[in-house]
Amino acid sequence: MPYLEESYDVVVVGAGHAGCEAALACARLGLETIVFTVSVDSIALMPCNPNIGGSSKGHLVRELDALGGEMGKNIDKTFIQSKMLNESKGPAVHSLRAQADKQDYSRQMRHTLENTDHLTIRQAEVSEIIVEDHRITGVKTYSGAVYHAKAVVLATGTYLKARCIYGDVSNATGPNGLQPANHLTDSLIANGIEMFRFKTGTPARADRRSIDFSKMEEQFGDKRVVPFSFSTDPESVQKKQVSCWLTYTNEETHQIIRDNLDRSPLFSGAIEGTGPRYCPSIEDKVVKFPDKTRHQVFIEPEGLYTNEMYLGGMSSSLPEDVQYAMYRTVPGLEHVRIVRNAYAIEYDCINARQLKLSLEFKAIEGLFSGGQFNGSSGYEEAAVQGFMAGVNAAMKVLGREPVILDRSQAYIGVLIDDLVTKENHEPYRMMTSRAEYRLLLRQDNADLRLRGIGHEIGLVDDETYAKVLQKEKDIQAEVERLEKTNVGANPKTQAFLERHGSTALKTGATLAELVRRPELDYFMLTEIDEKRPELSYDTAEQVNINIKYEGYLKRQQQQVAQFKKLEKKKLDPDFDYSTVNSLRREAVQKLNLYKPASIGQASRISGVSPADISVLLVHLEQMRHSK
Repeated sequence: MPYLEESYDVVVVGAGHAGCEAALACARLGLETIVFTVSVDSIALMPCNPNIGGSSKGHLVRELDALGGEMGKNIDKTFIQSKMLNESKGPAVHSLRAQADKQDYSRQMRHTLENTDHLTIRQAEVSEIIVEDHRITGVKTYSGAVYHAKAVVLATGTYLKARCIYGDVSNATGPNGLQPANHLTDSLIANGIEMFRFKTGTPARADRRSIDFSKMEEQFGDKRVVPFSFSTDPESVQKKQVSCWLTYTNEETHQIIRDNLDRSPLFSGAIEGTGPRYCPSIEDKVVKFPDKTRHQVFIEPEGLYTNEMYLGGMSSSLPEDVQYAMYRTVPGLEHVRIVRNAYAIEYDCINARQLKLSLEFKAIEGLFSGGQFNGSSGYEEAAVQGFMAGVNAAMKVLGREPVILDRSQAYIGVLIDDLVTKENHEPYRMMTSRAEYRLLLRQDNADLRLRGIGHEIGLVDDETYAKVLQKEKDIQAEVERLEKTNVGANPKTQAFLERHGSTALKTGATLAELVRRPELDYFMLTEIDEKRPELSYDTAEQVNINIKYEGYLKRQQQQVAQFKKLEKKKLDPDFDYSTVNSLRREAVQKLNLYKPASIGQASRISGVSPADISVLLVHLEQMRHSK
């Protein structure tokens, strides 16, 4: 039988947040790229929460932007409310979060893909990967068409054998009722890929007209909006914002849930997949936190041109009659009308320990993987993985070295390292607490950390990179000026200090010394700093942080230096650890299973102790001397 046959440099399977970033990265590097989606109308779909960013996730988006990704630019075009979270805490945990117009977000991303050179969009279900001698050579669609490729990126999201469930209703569909991808899993298993079954969930969507907002707390956006993308003009995002709303569950809500747990597929065994620990359903919250008398519910608009409201914090898989009953106990939702039921979704994904740090499969050369298919959760985690998988697929085709970010360079490095070295038996979610060097890995300095790498890859142009280099010089020059500039104990300075509750000077002090005082900062000192140069807010922010947290930053830099030493001690991927004397049996099993790339990576594998690492270091030294 004749069939369609085409050739590309890179095939990307899936056009969600991971697939979009992967496809754009490859195409922008000049490679002929085709991206497959089960529906062109679902490109960059947001099937769950209508926002981008949030705690730690905002860091990922800004890092992605610094490297040359698209998500930050796209949310800057389509947000309807923006807020900087955790501002009362230190800069390490400040995180930007923006509500999106969901339809506009998808539409704008699709427009970007459609107008990118070297990129083809194809609506079709990929049913097979084609592997020859442990190397990927292409894919086959359900229709029988063959697409030859030098590299393939799998970014299937939550579509593989997807099943949406609420109560005793089970539909073989992907998110939002879209067609699932039912055939690729069998091909992956046939090629030796280990699969997991995970699940996630989403709350109901309600009709805005049926909600009484007078019983809720209004949540406003920031007066001064900070853009996600370092390339976005800050003035272009100062616009009128919509409000979100906060309400709470109560004991009546919880009792209805407890009375119907036997009808919940989560507890009846109807759901087989493992759910995310850090994004639990309302049933999970009530069962696991029985002492809590209420839980937050955020009422968030899905867009400017729809009345659908997202009931954040109350994801569920309870039957629809129970959903109505429990939602209507919440203040403001007494007469709520549901537009879309809450549901849980089960899907196939991989065990990510099968991947290298480059997100290439260890056993199949040229096959890369990114996003929720890797066992993670969240749009942001998906996007950065898709980007890195796409970049490294491109590097493979171009004959260049893979791009690998380590834990001291980026949250992206922490995320990928955790996925490939830890045993993740539930969807992985990024959190600031996972990053050991989070004081260095702030969202505000992502451009300073990563623009250079984006430039080396080829996704950050010369002009953009030159701006970052100039910013670095401006920061350094201003820090040096403040360290050298003295202010005397004159009446103007003393009055300033008294007004801000700061101790008066007995002798002179440098401006830097004043910045370090807890009650003062760089911005406040403007009135007594007569020779201050005109700097952008971003630059001034870096000056303030670099001076105020100097001691902490130096300490963490020393820790990074130690970390780098262990990362530089490379390990042979084919080494048999059973040949190492004095290594514990569990360590031998884990090391032979994961095949770490370095001593540093080996030290982070569950089941490998510090004593095991000491044994390995001695063994490496003996091997070096024997040579």
